[in-house]
Amino acid sequence: MTTPLTETRSTCPYCGTGCGVIVQARGEQIVGVRGDPDHPANLGKLCPKGQALHLTATPAVIAQARLHTPQVRATRDAAFTPTNWETALATAADRFAAAIREHGPDSVAFYVSGQLLTEDYYVFNKLARALVGTNNIDSNSRLCMSSAVVGYKLTLGADAPPCSYEDVELADCVFVAGANPALAHPVLFGRLLEARRRRGSKLIVADPRVSETALAADLHLQLAPGTDLYLLTALLGVMLRDGLVNETFIASHTTGFAALAAQVRALPLAEAARITRVPAAAIERAARWFAGAQSSLSLWCQGLNQSSHGSDNSAALIHLHLACGQIGRAGTGPFSLTGQPNAMGGRETGSMATLLPGHRDPADPADRAALARFWRVGAVPANPGLSAVELFDACRQGRIKALWVACTNPAQSMPMQTSVRAALATLPFLVVQEAFATETTALADLILPAATWGERSGTMSNSERRISLSRAAVAPPGQARPDWAIAAAFARALAARIAPELAPRFMWSSPRAVFDEYKQLTAGRDLDIATLDYARLALGPVSWPYINRSGTERLYTDLRFATPDGRARFAAIALRGAAAATDSHRPIALTTVRLRDQWHGASRSGTALPLAPAALELAPATATELGLADDDLVRVTSAHGELILPLRLSHTLAPGLASLTLHQGERWLPGSLGINALTGAALDPLARQPELKHVPVGLTKIELAWHGALVTRLAADQIAPALTALRAGLAPLAHAAIGVFAAGEQTGLIALAAHHERPPALLLELATIGAISPAAPVLNDARSGRSRVLQISAGRLAGVILEGSCRADLAAWPLYQKLITSGADCSARSLRELFAPELAGS
Repeated sequence: MTTPLTETRSTCPYCGTGCGVIVQARGEQIVGVRGDPDHPANLGKLCPKGQALHLTATPAVIAQARLHTPQVRATRDAAFTPTNWETALATAADRFAAAIREHGPDSVAFYVSGQLLTEDYYVFNKLARALVGTNNIDSNSRLCMSSAVVGYKLTLGADAPPCSYEDVELADCVFVAGANPALAHPVLFGRLLEARRRRGSKLIVADPRVSETALAADLHLQLAPGTDLYLLTALLGVMLRDGLVNETFIASHTTGFAALAAQVRALPLAEAARITRVPAAAIERAARWFAGAQSSLSLWCQGLNQSSHGSDNSAALIHLHLACGQIGRAGTGPFSLTGQPNAMGGRETGSMATLLPGHRDPADPADRAALARFWRVGAVPANPGLSAVELFDACRQGRIKALWVACTNPAQSMPMQTSVRAALATLPFLVVQEAFATETTALADLILPAATWGERSGTMSNSERRISLSRAAVAPPGQARPDWAIAAAFARALAARIAPELAPRFMWSSPRAVFDEYKQLTAGRDLDIATLDYARLALGPVSWPYINRSGTERLYTDLRFATPDGRARFAAIALRGAAAATDSHRPIALTTVRLRDQWHGASRSGTALPLAPAALELAPATATELGLADDDLVRVTSAHGELILPLRLSHTLAPGLASLTLHQGERWLPGSLGINALTGAALDPLARQPELKHVPVGLTKIELAWHGALVTRLAADQIAPALTALRAGLAPLAHAAIGVFAAGEQTGLIALAAHHERPPALLLELATIGAISPAAPVLNDARSGRSRVLQISAGRLAGVILEGSCRADLAAWPLYQKLITSGADCSARSLRELFAPELAGS
């Protein structure tokens, strides 16, 4: 008898759009996913990542890429050995307890993730602050959202995005700054485009690149990298000059405008245009459209946030709304887009060193006292906690003795990877709680297997403050457990060693019980959900605050803001550019960008969707100035590290600008520290967020004697072991980059490599990995010196190995990938015919 298909409503685990999904399962296997037509965030739509979610839970992926059992090792150079949960948690508790007794509670720390559920966050917060007695708990949201948090608090008084997704459809003018929602939030961007077609609304985009979003714009402000503050100030300057501000709104509902206006007037428009490289006429047009529209909405994300002045960037954008009265009405307001699925939930539960649960402040004695009373402990610690970059600096300095990392991959995502790797090497004890093997699990002392999407239950808050219930459709594989349950079990084990009386405080029976405790901390606060429960969420998602059995779609409709006097504030800002300027040694400004179909370090999405090998994109004119050509191999050098990458010319970039996709770490660039070997750690002084969007780099063409490539079709269940083998084989080379492809049912791998000399043993290994027979036909082209090995299976091209003496000898690999994925009949073709595309140019 066929196992019946079950359907479970849940939430997508990728970006902060928070799309509803319906998970289809047969028994304990997820077999499909579709958009939930009743979920207000996406109304049944899904982006390619969401559509492919079930492919991250296939039997092959679960068997080969997932973590199934606790693993421990005595030394970092030893192999991991499986253990049981009791031993694993006892080992962790012993090490943390010893550090606390000998060095104090601030000698341990927790680094968590915007991908955790709200219930997971809350347990970790209580563990750190009530049991351990430290504020050393931070989140990878520090890398993406902390500047927006500060910007909201500086101006509106609370970390509360005032808008709903409906406003994207109701705005007459949408200003997108420092974001590319066409790729990063495609479902929401689709709603924007559909509304624009119906209503004829204006779209303004400020971006140094001609991004996919900018291509759709009515007006693209292609500013110089790092000059956002000057552009936003110039926009307000035009509004002041031309009498476009709403003086009645300013006088009735704000403070601080006079001081800001004086600063704004001190920046001549011509000077702003020179600094930003945006024509004055374009700045004027954007200001008039924004101020003159009946309803104007702004969307922003990492381009503004990941800056050494990200808090000021956010505040300056919000100033435009306050100056024009474009807030508190349908279709208006400053709308920060969150990058991770539950970054908002982390902010709500206080899961950063600078926050406490319920939008409380660890620097506020009254807030600490209220939390201590609720948790029934003597005190909540007053010592400032370490934010992400500071935390890893403290590890490197030997001040942190034990670190717990949950659901995040700092050995890929943190800036200054050389320093981060040194920190992790210095750290005496590292616990990594994860679902998938990552760069960070490879460095751990103890690995704890966690449940992931489709296997866990709890709540998440999306960008519009909407709380959705995520439900488990299947059980976790092996011994994997939900994150909240792991943290709670560790808390009980640790309490038995340092504070036995607190162990019963971590005895929740379910995520529902955790939620019911946490929500009490929101009572009477701006994010009040004290009367919300799972029963109500089972009927559909709601936005906070949840008052009188109703969610709140948009905030500040009464024009009273979350400040003591109810007035919004124009904040003092300091005009400045990027922390590190380009110079003659490093003349190129490097920025990092997202792909639509990949997620963060691609440990999960890389198993399901295509990922091209990493390449540095550069404007053609800049390449010509530097004597570089398309597909040259270049050494990219910053103040923090270097990478060897191929060059790809792109007309989407302004002169002097380069870009890299942020997804590739060591697992995709074997033998390197990945993309973040280059990025720096200049911090916003308020948000402590690093400047990841602007890195001065130098480029130098390098010549290596041997270049090789493998392009091969592999069955889905062969991908993970082949990736592991490739990484090991390629790591010793001067340059290596790995990609995956998927077209219909065709899947496979791409490996590109270069070295000082020909590595013959590697070629045998590549042939083995690519399932290429020793008897496969070989073509040696005497004129070019190229060598090609073909694997033809059932009349179709299944794989190729390309060799040559220069990078150009690999240029045809995309042609062979297309030939492989097309499944075209090759049985009647000669070798010369198969190689015709590149032979024609040799």
